[in-house]
Amino acid sequence: MEVGADDELLQDAGDAEYPTHDRQPSYYNPLDTFKLAKGDQKHYQQQYGDLYFLRLAKLKPAVEALADEEWKNFEIAGEKVRRVDRVLDVRQGELCWVAGTVYMDMPLKPNILDDISKDHWIAAPPPREKYISPTGQDQTMLEDESGRLRLIGTPLQLSTLVTGCIIAVMGTENANGDFEIVDMKVPDLPRQPQRWERDEASAIISNGTGGKRKSNGEQKRTEGGKVAIVSGLGISGDQGDTLTLDLLMEYLLGQACGPSEQAEVSKISRLIIAGNSISEGTPLALREEEKKASRKYGYDSSAYNPAPTTHFDNFLATLLPSIPVTLIPGEMDPANVSMPQQPIHPAMFPRSRNYAAMPDAIEPGWFDSVTNPWEGDVDGWRLMGNGGQPIDDVFKYVDGDERLEMMESLLRWRCGAPTAPDTLWCYPFQDRDPFVIEECPHVYFVGNQPRYETVVIEGPVGQLVRLICVPKFKETGEIVLLDTDTLETEIVKFDVFESNS
Repeated sequence: MEVGADDELLQDAGDAEYPTHDRQPSYYNPLDTFKLAKGDQKHYQQQYGDLYFLRLAKLKPAVEALADEEWKNFEIAGEKVRRVDRVLDVRQGELCWVAGTVYMDMPLKPNILDDISKDHWIAAPPPREKYISPTGQDQTMLEDESGRLRLIGTPLQLSTLVTGCIIAVMGTENANGDFEIVDMKVPDLPRQPQRWERDEASAIISNGTGGKRKSNGEQKRTEGGKVAIVSGLGISGDQGDTLTLDLLMEYLLGQACGPSEQAEVSKISRLIIAGNSISEGTPLALREEEKKASRKYGYDSSAYNPAPTTHFDNFLATLLPSIPVTLIPGEMDPANVSMPQQPIHPAMFPRSRNYAAMPDAIEPGWFDSVTNPWEGDVDGWRLMGNGGQPIDDVFKYVDGDERLEMMESLLRWRCGAPTAPDTLWCYPFQDRDPFVIEECPHVYFVGNQPRYETVVIEGPVGQLVRLICVPKFKETGEIVLLDTDTLETEIVKFDVFESNS
């Protein structure tokens, strides 16, 4: 994408009046699916096993309905397949199908019990890039409340499976007690809401109770809007990472392009920042006399480096008067580590928080610091995204690096973070599993990925979902623009010319 032309930027300031461009309005209706209780209502004493039972109870009916419709008349050598309710009800040599939760028994996965038993370790082992065993010791299990069953068969090699996904398998148990799979089903994409469906329903409820809110059908819906999605800004506060950020900022404000491009930039109605806005923390170097000083509770406040958050706050405060921002935290950002990550505290943004909503406000603010994962409606479309941790964890279970296939698998499993809580830290939910996808999004984006990729997938009843891998801006200089009319995407790349002389 060409930004401006020399004859537009390098010209004398004449008396001619130039047209002004108003920013496209953003119709924004976020969901609070992943927000946790605050204060004394949030506890960590619960067992994580309840989360698996909640997930199984929620998704088992969906996958069983799919399997029953597909296999109800299936026969092999005159034997008709039958359904069994529990894993332990499977009988040797009998053709049957059963639904349950996948558990990947992989020796290279982190195991807290092994870590405790090996107390001779001086330091924790380094994190592994892959959990796959080079000697073929990995096993795939199917479990429910009754027990476990080891799975074997060709469909396992043709499918992507990780711990925590719910599936139904058809086959027979052999003499070794292993279940030989003939076919396998996953829950597949759930119902997809129509565009503006939730906004129209909210307007009807509001008008029915005497509210003055107009429905979006009555509001002026402009066409040709765009949403900018960026991730991995990696702001460290050093002078070295300011130039590309300034280029990005000036582009979004319409300052780095001529009049012809300013009209296109004004169509960008919202900026979504998908994680890792701050680089990994680098404490300030201390002098010798400071190192010898005593530290209170093991924490040395003098080593705290405020430059990254200050620089990021200034970046946001410059953009916010012109464009609304949705901020999703990431692995490196100052938020809780376990999923779902809660919104970054407004105290980190002394300048930008003036644009945020009040704590008890119903409507979101111009600056909306949200959870990771996050979902909401933007210009009527249901968007769902995260900072990259769920996909990065699934990557460790599978061969290859096909990120779009992993994203598609998560949607077809109807689970946004299947490996939580096994190898991805998360909150021990007791009454619901928020990672279960109850409504299919129109756009699913994942931040901090190695490269930009996109594809449209289709569901069993015509659902269409745009998948977007958002690259790290600090490494690639790329942001993604999503057209809110067609859901087509384009890339804008920022680069700094460095002379070899």
